[in-house]
Amino acid sequence: MQTMLQGGSKEYRVQEVFVGEKMSVSNVVANVFSTIYNNEMRRKNSCIIIPVSKLALKILSVMQSYEFIEDYQYINDGRGGKVIVKLSAKINDCNAITPRISVKKDGYEEYDRRYLPSYSRGILIVSTPLGVMSHHEAQNKGVGGVLLGYVY
Repeated sequence: MQTMLQGGSKEYRVQEVFVGEKMSVSNVVANVFSTIYNNEMRRKNSCIIIPVSKLALKILSVMQSYEFIEDYQYINDGRGGKVIVKLSAKINDCNAITPRISVKKDGYEEYDRRYLPSYSRGILIVSTPLGVMSHHEAQNKGVGGVLLGYVY
């Protein structure tokens, strides 16, 4: 732990900065969405997501196939791994859906209306028995699944 002094006009505050300690993330999927959203709002062209999982990589591939992100690169650092994501400035909002909601094959319309601004704009990301995909693909294939998040 390192201590820094921050000065104002007449007062000084003590801010503790943690250096070299591990930080745990309780929800990796929510971390993916919030990191991408925060960097998009700051007009950054790339971001680093730490840690990642196989599910997070599949979510990124769905986002890439719908051109919400340009590219991503996984780096195995021996701990949790990290991903460098190249952003495309096309995301207005994205978030994880918690708790994860199970949806039947004909029940996507209710959640489409709840989370997306219109039917043709944005996607719900769904984990199905056939893999992670958008709700449009899941409807076309006739499978249900669990809602992970939304992007528009």
